[in-house]
Amino acid sequence: MARSVTRTWYRVGLVRADDSRVLVAAQGEHLGVAIASAEEHAHGRAIAAEVASGDAVPLGDSVGKQPVVVVPDVPELHAAGAFAWPSGVIPQLAGAAQLAGARRGYTIHPDPELLVIEAQTDAEHLVDLYLGLLERLPYADNLEVRVLDHFEDTGTTDVWLTSRVNAKKILRFLDDNDVELLGNGHLELSVYVRQQKATLRLTQHKTVVWLAENGAFEDEITRWLRELAVPRVDDNIAITGAPHFHYRPAKSHNRKWVDEELYKQRLRKVDTLKA
Repeated sequence: MARSVTRTWYRVGLVRADDSRVLVAAQGEHLGVAIASAEEHAHGRAIAAEVASGDAVPLGDSVGKQPVVVVPDVPELHAAGAFAWPSGVIPQLAGAAQLAGARRGYTIHPDPELLVIEAQTDAEHLVDLYLGLLERLPYADNLEVRVLDHFEDTGTTDVWLTSRVNAKKILRFLDDNDVELLGNGHLELSVYVRQQKATLRLTQHKTVVWLAENGAFEDEITRWLRELAVPRVDDNIAITGAPHFHYRPAKSHNRKWVDEELYKQRLRKVDTLKA
């Protein structure tokens, strides 16, 4: 017997190449599917979304006949910025205006014990940024993958860890699985550089963070960021400053598949944390 698939209606706001805005209602098994359908239908890029409910759900001829329906837009859509948020995170429509000034750039956060450099970039450049920094590191030792509690709302975070490997093997693994791992907003990745007591992290909000004791590699990291066209900024507007969604790409797999794949790739589940 075929498995019944539950689909949800979302409202997705998009910006087109001419900077015009359009709001559509899109249906999908999860938000990533709805975003992909909306972008294909409207020939635009998603900049905000919300779950459609009540009178926002298309009725009549729309139901069951087409997965995307253009609906009247709202003021919040025109107040939203046009920043191309990386795959995995998107502002909620109601709070998108709070993020209108978001941009590419890195900041050095004040911290009494650690060097903390955080870089934000757009959808087109995220994979190149994270893998570009990893490729430039002279060495790396372990990859940690955190499958977070909001992935299918399980309420638990599973922590997976490789054995001691080298940077080239980590780079190849991530490059081969960029959609599943780098594009999924329900995951967080960390590459450990043990000699320097440092971590290169891809956060669940799709920022790239360098954490290091004793200021390790500060000059190198900032130089590499400039080489990757990420300028230094005094501050930046992060998606954490407004309501937002985490989602996985349309062509990615569910949590069970991710767990099984990590196991096949010889990562070990070293911890399970309750939310």
